Amino acid sequence: MIAGILIIIVSYLFFSLAFFGDKLVLSGSHLEAVIKPGHPKTSANPKLYTFYIGILNALVIFLIPFTKLHFTAAEILLSVLTALTTLLGLYTMFIALEKFEVSRVMPTIGAVQPILILVLTWIFWGFQVISVLNFLAFMLLLFGSIIISVEKKLAITINYLLLTMVSALMFSLVYIFSKMVFLRLPFLPGVVLIGLGTFFFTLVFLFDKGLRSQIFSKKMALDKKTGIIFLFTQSAGGIANILQSLAISLVPISYLAIINSLRGIQYVFLFIITLFFSTFYPKILQEDISQKIIIQKTIAIVVIVFGLAILVLYP
Repeated sequence: MIAGILIIIVSYLFFSLAFFGDKLVLSGSHLEAVIKPGHPKTSANPKLYTFYIGILNALVIFLIPFTKLHFTAAEILLSVLTALTTLLGLYTMFIALEKFEVSRVMPTIGAVQPILILVLTWIFWGFQVISVLNFLAFMLLLFGSIIISVEKKLAITINYLLLTMVSALMFSLVYIFSKMVFLRLPFLPGVVLIGLGTFFFTLVFLFDKGLRSQIFSKKMALDKKTGIIFLFTQSAGGIANILQSLAISLVPISYLAIINSLRGIQYVFLFIITLFFSTFYPKILQEDISQKIIIQKTIAIVVIVFGLAILVLYP
């Protein structure tokens, strides 16, 4: 149990590094290859982003020599469901990011997801008994995540609500279906099966003629420095996903929502990294970090640390 918590914390460290790298790349002027043709100032194409992230799952082939490929029909079906929900979650999230600000979209998805996972575990496995202290830790972690991530008041619209809720639901189902896979298979075969399923379903995007043209006809316009950051970002994201899957495989079903609520730690890492670069390397990244923001983040960090302490001391 403690091992799962520690692994998910390290996972969120790598997720924060990946998000920071994305921030640097997206703030630059070298993303013509993932920007809609003829609209250099618009946001990235959601289909193209989803395709590139999904296609990277082909890297699981390097794990094949270390495992046995023998899967039942039920296991393959679960991997298909995991792949579909992963891609749908990414696609709807990127559409939401295209239409709305990241400071609004990500906190909403992050806040709703632990609650959905908690409900879904009850639906698929029945009511899961957790101690009062663990439930208190869950609420503190969830509350801390909301405090640290929200930067502006949300202006709720039907379109905004639909996109963010669908994305949160899909990502929550990823947790559920992944856990079902890992209940049937050891970790490495499970990762390989899910990765291959996601890779093959990503290829469906190639039926889109416009997207196919972008992928094969438009050349990347990344300079050397941006290319290095992009490579670092994708590597950090890949490690984060592997560690997240490992944590999901290790923890009991009743703890799935709890480890997801630990996402607030990702925002803590990201805040510290951003604060460091804004203070010492403002030419790389300049963020408006006011006294009010520092107080808000500090309060959130205290709440998150308190919740984490309860989990560690009373597992």
